[in-house]
Amino acid sequence: MKIVDARTGIEHMDRDECLRLLAQDEIGRLAVNDGSVPTIFPVNYCLDGDAIVFRTATGTKLECGARTSACFEIDRFHREERSGWSVVVVGRLEEVTQYDSRTLARLRDLPLDPWADGDKPHWMRLIPTRITGRRVGHAT
Repeated sequence: MKIVDARTGIEHMDRDECLRLLAQDEIGRLAVNDGSVPTIFPVNYCLDGDAIVFRTATGTKLECGARTSACFEIDRFHREERSGWSVVVVGRLEEVTQYDSRTLARLRDLPLDPWADGDKPHWMRLIPTRITGRRVGHAT
């Protein structure tokens, strides 16, 4: 059942539709707090169930993001048609290490291939507490 805001015409997508869109993509934006400043990074990702998984080197995502709240977003827009959609995942970011060897082994089997060069030895996942999506216009 579609839920459309009568005032704005914006459709609120259900969780299953959001997960379907997340599963079809491979790059999104991760937002973490670097001290008191929100910072956004593009990351290559894949899904592990409903968790967002990515690899990273040592740096802000690992140092400021691990064990904290974070958000992740993907979107598509058609400017000529004035339509589009956005999916936002909010949750807790964690590093998966050898201390959780079963999870780490499962993540290493995922088809995750970072675009950026360099070693990305740290496996991170965003465990969702909320997944929301909105669509405007006739976007697919």
